[in-house]
Amino acid sequence: MTPESFKAWRKANGFRSRRAAAEALGISEGSVLNYETGHRREDPTRLVVIPRHIALACAAISAGLEPTGD
Repeated sequence: MTPESFKAWRKANGFRSRRAAAEALGISEGSVLNYETGHRREDPTRLVVIPRHIALACAAISAGLEPTGD
């Protein structure tokens, strides 16, 4: 998953804010920002790779799957 496809996923799934996407994925708003830009805010030279489990969680949300527990 690329930063561009992550941002497109957020918008396509109706998450108007990074906060809403973060809550749905169970991650921080800062992580969503990092995944959308492809680098860390505090160090733009450090690239960020979207972890496989986040990409899979995005696919699950897109498919309408609900979590079964915490």
